[in-house]
Amino acid sequence: MRRTIVVVFFMFQCFSFNVKGFGLSYNFYEKSCPQVEDIVRNGLQPIFLTDPTSASALLRLMFHDCQVQGCDASILVDPGNGNEATEMASSKNLGIRKREIVSMVKSMVEAQCPQQVSCADILILAAREAVAVTGGPRIKVPLGRRDSSHAPSHRLPDALLPPATAGVSEMLNIFTNKGMNLEESVAVLGAHTLGITHCSNLQNRLYGRNNDELRGMEPGFAAFLRLTCQKGPLTSNLSFVLNDPTPFSFDNEYYVNAMRGRGVLKIDAEMVSNPKTAHVMKHFSMNEADFFRAFSSAFVKLSRYGVLTGKQGVIRKNCNQLS
Repeated sequence: MRRTIVVVFFMFQCFSFNVKGFGLSYNFYEKSCPQVEDIVRNGLQPIFLTDPTSASALLRLMFHDCQVQGCDASILVDPGNGNEATEMASSKNLGIRKREIVSMVKSMVEAQCPQQVSCADILILAAREAVAVTGGPRIKVPLGRRDSSHAPSHRLPDALLPPATAGVSEMLNIFTNKGMNLEESVAVLGAHTLGITHCSNLQNRLYGRNNDELRGMEPGFAAFLRLTCQKGPLTSNLSFVLNDPTPFSFDNEYYVNAMRGRGVLKIDAEMVSNPKTAHVMKHFSMNEADFFRAFSSAFVKLSRYGVLTGKQGVIRKNCNQLS
């Protein structure tokens, strides 16, 4: 009888471990660095105050890191020492900024908790703070990720990050493969409520051989986009349009804007007319609280997909260097 109880208890423990997310937990640093979340938050506050664009940059940085080979801070690795073709060499990472912020916060954490906290966890916490400081939900995230010990080639993000021309089916497939349901898959794209879109990502939509991608777009908005993003192969990487009218606020204006025929990217517009996603887009445009709830759940699922834990990977002392 005693042996049976022990076996059952062991099975329960294993099941609980998996439920937490393959080694992640909400109290991972309780003993090794209990103040880590305060360090990250306090380190970021002056940056958010002096540069309101940093919030969208950090959120996008996290998304691009997590979608390639899991949240392992590989996107932070600089070229050099045999890593000349790192992720940042990918054209899909055009406009990725503020990687140095994560390194700066990491140095603050290292000063109090040497070799305890991964760059991957700091990046997730920084993105979580970016959402909260701009008016979005404060998302509780499990921690315990470890950093990659190698830098993938730029070919990996080239293959895995979706292009600006991606449609609804492609996007839904990407996020459902990460465990998200339909509502969460639509909500995770609400991250577009922060920041900008580079004009180079709109050339095919605005000046393609047919106007199919402009159907449903409010005519005045189409004219505005074409005026802002001029046609041509030499379109400056510095030219851009705002994703929605409140680019520094995490709110549901992305959905409100899209429902009015002012979705910037192809996916923004298609989700309004696609029968699978139209009702969710409409609901989020009218109910910000439900969008926040679904986005929080999607954020956690993305942040724990394919992560390194336990004895996998390393804890980098410097986020931009492998050793």
